[in-house]
Amino acid sequence: MPQHTSTRQSPDTPEATTGDTPAEAEPTTAEAPRSAAPKPPNPRAAESAAAGEAEGPGTGEAAATGQAKKPGSGGATPTGEAEKPGSGGTAAEEARKPGTDSAEDADATGEAQEPGTGETATTGETEEPGTGGTAAVEEAEEPGTDSAEEADAGRPAAKTVASEAGPAEEAAKPDAAATGGAGKDPAPGPDKAGPAGEAAQPGADEAAATAEFAPPRADEAAATGETEEPGAGGAAATAEAAPPRADNAATTGETEEPGAGGAAATAEAASPRADEAPAPGTGGSAGREAAQSGIDQAVPAGDAPAPGAGGAGPTPATTGEAHPTPAAVAGAGGVRARWLGRTARWRDAHPAAARGLSVAVTVLAAALVVAALVLPNTVVGLRPAKFVRLPAEAVIGAAVMLALPRRPRVVLAAVSGVALAAMTVLNLLDMGFNQYLGRSFNLVLDWSLLGDAQSYLEDSLGRTATLAATAGLIVVVLLLFVLLALSMVRLSDLLARHTGTATRGTLVAGVVWITCSSLGLQISGVPIASDRTAAALKIQAHRVSDTLRDEAEFRKVARVDAFGDTPGAQLVPDLRGKDMIFTFIESYGRSAIEDPIIAPGVDKTLDERTAALAKAGFHARSGWLTSATYGGSSWLGHSTTMSGLWVSNQQRYRTVMASDHLSLTKAFEKTGAFDTVGVMPGVQKAWPEQSFYGLNKVYNAFELGYKGPKFSWSTMPDQYALQQYQDRVHSKKPADGKSRMSLLILTSSHQPWAPIPKMVGWDQLGDGSVFKGIQAAGNKPADIIADTTRSRQEYGKSVQYSVTALTQWLERYGDKDTVLVFLGDHQPIARVSGNHASRDVPVAIVAKDPKVLDKIDGWGWTDGLRPAHDAPVWKMSAFRDRFLTAYGSTPHPKRG
Repeated sequence: MPQHTSTRQSPDTPEATTGDTPAEAEPTTAEAPRSAAPKPPNPRAAESAAAGEAEGPGTGEAAATGQAKKPGSGGATPTGEAEKPGSGGTAAEEARKPGTDSAEDADATGEAQEPGTGETATTGETEEPGTGGTAAVEEAEEPGTDSAEEADAGRPAAKTVASEAGPAEEAAKPDAAATGGAGKDPAPGPDKAGPAGEAAQPGADEAAATAEFAPPRADEAAATGETEEPGAGGAAATAEAAPPRADNAATTGETEEPGAGGAAATAEAASPRADEAPAPGTGGSAGREAAQSGIDQAVPAGDAPAPGAGGAGPTPATTGEAHPTPAAVAGAGGVRARWLGRTARWRDAHPAAARGLSVAVTVLAAALVVAALVLPNTVVGLRPAKFVRLPAEAVIGAAVMLALPRRPRVVLAAVSGVALAAMTVLNLLDMGFNQYLGRSFNLVLDWSLLGDAQSYLEDSLGRTATLAATAGLIVVVLLLFVLLALSMVRLSDLLARHTGTATRGTLVAGVVWITCSSLGLQISGVPIASDRTAAALKIQAHRVSDTLRDEAEFRKVARVDAFGDTPGAQLVPDLRGKDMIFTFIESYGRSAIEDPIIAPGVDKTLDERTAALAKAGFHARSGWLTSATYGGSSWLGHSTTMSGLWVSNQQRYRTVMASDHLSLTKAFEKTGAFDTVGVMPGVQKAWPEQSFYGLNKVYNAFELGYKGPKFSWSTMPDQYALQQYQDRVHSKKPADGKSRMSLLILTSSHQPWAPIPKMVGWDQLGDGSVFKGIQAAGNKPADIIADTTRSRQEYGKSVQYSVTALTQWLERYGDKDTVLVFLGDHQPIARVSGNHASRDVPVAIVAKDPKVLDKIDGWGWTDGLRPAHDAPVWKMSAFRDRFLTAYGSTPHPKRG
């Protein structure tokens, strides 16, 4: 295989310089082929190595006879005479600049060589798209060249003349800039020098007269001599457009095999640049013009190659190499080529609409990037003023992009877009977690909660709706990554195409940002100067660092236990013989008692139930605990209360569950005087936490015999669960004369609070089938979730239901030894409790035995089930030690 040549391009040199020079041809032997000539360095060269003759511009024919070629031959004349119209090259050619290689004829006669002709691949010149292919020549792209839009806007369109039929879809038209006004006899007149220093042919069309018209997608190739392969030109020209050409066959007499066409093997031709994609209304005809260039020459009888031959490069007979057929090329890139071709035709037909569409896409890309950079991480922060800020990250990013070469710039833009999309996803997760859990998303710990969220949605909305929502969310996230990456690349290309304007704009933006930041200028109370993304990245980094550090520190804390070595005989001696019940009411928070919309109904229920219990001989004291969680993650509240440790995240929870730290419920089991039981209607899978809580037996959702419907997330109504606890546990005395300690976790007040169960007669509960009609007549979760006011109202009703069910059970089944401790696990979500609500939850102790309540006289709690607004507030983690101490436990610390 021939070796590729290395090409360098200079801004002021129209041709490229190669490191290889083909064997020279004898200028005096015009028709004598040299069979022993070495293989040309490039298989796509339009000069046949077997013939060893230099071809004329625009053709593959030998032109060393010193005679002017006939019209339509496309060859160059060694005498420097102007070619006839339709020859494919400009008349009055200029001599090639020093330092570039040319064909032998041009070297021998000093005649001008037309760039973009059939021998470009051999000499290192850049070829006009579609004239035979740029075969394996590595072009050095000129950075900062103008886009096709600018070329199209600033230069007159070249006129083309259809000289022979092209592909079936349309007639081939020669490029006026390449042919120098093919089809017209040049009239005498003063020459005009083009930007490349070439003499323009007098009398040529507008574009040819200035020698400035560059084919679409070639940017400034007319000025620099470099013509880059268009996005649609390569495939379209090879797969569909190029008809037979009289290149090499006319000289060598050989007929090329089908598929040996010029552009068919341009595997290493310069690929389209991202910033040079055809702009609307400018580069639409690139593919067709590329396919049509150089095909306007007349093909002498008997000299035409076989169909499909592009005429550029050695034939299979001379090289022994198989060339891909047009069908193969079309199969590989035909779909893309056809699409680009149709797009190009639409742009040609609607230039104004195409240009408007391009501007609109650019504006949308900029808006998307800026919105992502200034996006807040809370729902309440979504105000219009937040999105009219000037992000410092955009100013710095623009400066960096302007300083980088093309390839690093594109790579950095794409990577930056992906990184920005990741930060946007984290901001959106922060929004969700702040809205529901009252805290930001933890990048290290909270991924496991997404599965719980999906389960919650499935229980609330159904499997089909959840799967659809999950799939839609995944698609949106993927689109976000793709669109932000493409937007960053598009904007970086825009900066590169308008370097001067972009540089000035970046400097102005930087000065404005510094000024606004220094003076503290604001719009509607929001600072104009923004560094939101940089600040968010810093916060996330600190959060990850703190989380990793907290893990080690919390392990040390968990090993210290004030009652860890206390003998069982010294634990809760004042509660021996009591029927102890600890109960958590889901989402029962301070908002239920103090929120103006929720409180009236809940307060009324608490007062009524206090009076009813007092009538049955029970008395209560109540206060406040500050929960370690908010809006969800109930298990964190449970474990914090029972362990006496601040279990505020999933990592701490795992650490505590794996430790031997003494839980409050396990303290009863450790005494040996209590049988311990758990009733967990919300547990629907294995529950290894049973060991930490010291429970001898646990009844989960599948062991309570429920045959009724689910109420959204809640597997069964609280009233039914309490009745099952009575039937299966409480009504039966423990063996060996032990007392009992029970842990119940109720679920009916779990969001989304639709539908909500209603109280029925305790004797009518049966297997729960009685709730089918109630569930069917209740609200739909989808109707409540999206309505904040209704969510708050229904939340209040659910708390009333749970409190009523629990206190009615106590009133109905409690006795003189029953001691009930019930509390909330956390506040409801922020959409219900408010964005600035506390984490406080009510806690109450109810008993018939007055001695039980006398033990906590010093706590300052309020009489009754409803704590006063100013009642004492403790951290939830303080409850265990206070409770154990109040009921006679003796501390025996365990340290490490």
